[in-house]
Order: sequence, then C-alpha cells, then structure tokens
Amino acid sequence: MSRSTTTPTTTQHSDEDVILEVSDLTVSFDMDRGTSRVLNGVEMDIRRGEILGIVGESGSGKSMFASALLNAVVEPGQTDGDITYRPPEGEPVDVLDLGKRDLRNLRWEDISMVFQGAMSSFNPTMDFREHFVETLEAHDYDVAAGLDRARELLADLYLDPERVMDSYPHELSGGMKQRALIALALVLEPEVLVMDEPTAALDLLMQRSIISLLSDLRDKYDLTMVFITHDLPLVTKLADRIGVLYAFEFAEVGETTELVSDPKHPYTRALLNATPNLDAPLSEMRPIEGSAPDPVNVPAGCPYHERCPMATPRCEDDKPDMEAASATHEVACHHWRDVDDEISLSTGVDR
Repeated sequence: MSRSTTTPTTTQHSDEDVILEVSDLTVSFDMDRGTSRVLNGVEMDIRRGEILGIVGESGSGKSMFASALLNAVVEPGQTDGDITYRPPEGEPVDVLDLGKRDLRNLRWEDISMVFQGAMSSFNPTMDFREHFVETLEAHDYDVAAGLDRARELLADLYLDPERVMDSYPHELSGGMKQRALIALALVLEPEVLVMDEPTAALDLLMQRSIISLLSDLRDKYDLTMVFITHDLPLVTKLADRIGVLYAFEFAEVGETTELVSDPKHPYTRALLNATPNLDAPLSEMRPIEGSAPDPVNVPAGCPYHERCPMATPRCEDDKPDMEAASATHEVACHHWRDVDDEISLSTGVDR
C-alpha cells in the first residue's frame, strides 16, 4: 500500500503480507537544463500474491517504476530510496544495495521482468530451446528439470511446447513470442513477475487472451505480479489493486473495484472519462486538456493543479499528502471529498 511520511496508511499489513516494500523511491537524471526526476519519492507496499496494476499517461514514470524494482535503471540514471524484497524464507533483501552477481540472481530467480516488445528480447540466431538452456545454465539450474518446467509453462500459455522449442523468434507470431517470453521469465520460478506494457503491440483479442492466462498463472504458481500499462480498461480485468501515477508520483491507490467505481482523484476521473465506452455516446467522452509536467520543471503544490478543474490557490502552493478515503483506498488530493459533486463519471470502463 502506498504510504506517506505524514499520514497513516489506511490498513496495517504485517511483513508477511508484503513481498516488496518501496520507500521514498526517486529516479533522477542530470541534464544540461537541470535534474530530471522521473520518479519522485514514491511509496508502495506490494502484497504477496496480489496483481498490482500501475496506470498512467505516457511519461508518467511507469516504466521507471518497473525498472527500479529490479534496480535496472540504465545509466546515467540515479536510483535513491529503499526497495526491500522479503522472500518466503530468509532475511529481507535490500535491492538497491546488492552487488552485481547477487543482483543478477535476484532479477531472474526472485523478481523477473517482461519488457515491452518481445521481438527485441530474443536473439534471432537462437531457437527458443537455446534461450531456455542459456538462462538455466547461467543460473546453475538443472537443465533437464528446467526444460520440463518450460514445457509446462508453454502449455499453460496454450502453446505447443515442442513446436516453440524448435522455432526461431521470426517463426512465431507476436502473441506467441510474447507468451514465450512470459514462460522464459518464469522458468527459474521467481516469486514476482513485473510486466512493462507486455500487451501494447498486440491486437485486442490477443491482449484479452493474455490477461486471462496471466490470472491463471498467478493462481497456479502463487505469483505476485506488477502489471504496468497505459490501458486502464485492460488492467481492470486483471488487477486486484491499481496505482495511478501522475507526474512521477502516485495520485491514487485502491482496490480495483472501488477505485474504478468511485475514484476520488480528479486525474483518475479524467482518465475514466476519456476512456471509450459502448454504453455512453461519443459526445460525452472528455479528453484531458493540457499536458503532463516536464520532469525538470514539475510545478509546486499539487502536480495536477494546472490541469485540474477543482484547483484552488491551496493546490498551487501546498502539495497534498496521501490520505485514506476508505480502508482500501488512498488519494493525494486536497478536495477529494468534493469530487463526486464536482466531476461526474459519464464514461469509462465497466463500473
């Protein structure tokens, strides 16, 4: 659950409930025109066994959040704060303090990631069997047992294991490559799977199919998943909770049903009202006016105030803390109690 240094969390969870604890996470890049902060003091507790959806516009910090969870922000990016991984057994692990070897092992064996674009994730000169073998050997895993697990995972993803094993990347469709990449990410039996826009390049039908398969995989393998996307309707079909990122910080976090049916942040309402819906006329769709802040020049106060129809002078000067809207729902907005009266929900995803 997201947390604030000045506001209590809505619900207290024991360490056993939390598999990844993110505290005051900042990612910055030094540029000629100033420091670009692409994550700014982010707080999030990721619960064991949940599917957490991370949603926001392009440039909101979603991909940086995904990379930071594995301490994989590319140079010259600087990652600061704390990320603690709590394995099922043993002591907590400070992810940002690991050496290269331990970090490499953590990234595949404990926390694995599926990046955007399956094609660029595979060596075109190697068949898929070689990709699996290379990964297993690099981590000193039993290759025969690992290939058996790979076949099971491929079958779980409705692929023909032997056909895939004998194929080269160019011989499979985009949806098949994406599913093979998920199987590769899970072959070392990680506890956490982080996915950064894994369905962005796929057609609508294949997106929905993979969403359904991911839910089944979570249940079968007791996985924790973090699903990064700009597609709010898509993630509501999968996630137990959703965190809405705006301007490199969380604006709202809550259980999916509550957040979608009763969003409290004006930005979340704007996202929902900009989402096509067959039950509402096209004329009622409302694009979000303006643009997200420049990471070098985020405005003082609430970062959304320049685009917000509810903004007051307080919003321009006073940055809101995350506070409880309910036992399962948090929001960073001075005026969230008035949002129902001020911004109606006319369109959006299923509510």
